[in-house]
Amino acid sequence: MTPRTRRPLPARLGRAAVTALLAAGAVVSLVPFAWMLIASTHSSSELFHSPPPFLPGGELLRNLAHLQETIGFGRVMLNSLGIAVVYTALSALLSAMCGYGLAKYRFRGRGLLLGLVLATMMIPLQVLLVPLFQMMANLGWINTYQAVILPFLANSFGILLMRQSFLDFPDELLESARIDGSGELRTFYQVVLPCVRPQLGALVIFTFMGQWNSFIWPLLMLNKQETYTVPVALNTLTGLTRVDYSGLMLGSLLATLPLVLLFLLFQRQFVSGLLGGALKG
Repeated sequence: MTPRTRRPLPARLGRAAVTALLAAGAVVSLVPFAWMLIASTHSSSELFHSPPPFLPGGELLRNLAHLQETIGFGRVMLNSLGIAVVYTALSALLSAMCGYGLAKYRFRGRGLLLGLVLATMMIPLQVLLVPLFQMMANLGWINTYQAVILPFLANSFGILLMRQSFLDFPDELLESARIDGSGELRTFYQVVLPCVRPQLGALVIFTFMGQWNSFIWPLLMLNKQETYTVPVALNTLTGLTRVDYSGLMLGSLLATLPLVLLFLLFQRQFVSGLLGGALKG
């Protein structure tokens, strides 16, 4: 049995320094979440005591009841969840189909179309707000969920991400599927999409997070409390003279739970999708 070779001392010290640095970064990144958890169990007045509370209090249920009574937080969470799920599913599917077309089909104007997709990424959202608002008003879609979902389904980032994924897909497999009599849609759904699940999973996480945290556009479109999303509803807790800090902390804490759950479900695809472009075989 061969003895284990010990790493040189500089290598071990460097590894220990990197580990300590990563551990410190992890602790620092968890501090805001710990403070949200502690603050959500105290009243707003208790948060301004000197020194501030460092242990959980006993106001969690009261804060939760107040949050439900003030903004109907349960309905708000369902609104955000429904909008984010529908938007993510439609946008990811549309991005995959557009990316596949730009990567694997040869047609006149493909380069120009790709350039237009790239150009839309440089247009700030604020420039689009007024014309989009007028368009939604003309359609009679103000205060409707389709007005929040449909205008931004064509996600430039998602299209480019999926296009890069499909560029590495071998054309020979497509030709084999077509020779076997598979149609284009069947080839796309049964042959191509299963091979890019990591990239698609990463896109799902990015898209869901973007829609879940969206604030400006839902604020413009939704003007009834029963249709509010989580960011819009939490914004109503901030008044001119009084801010419900405990409600904000509790609402923010609960709003992060779906994102954490989504990441736990898709973390393997997320990591594989991010590293997929760095591995060539």
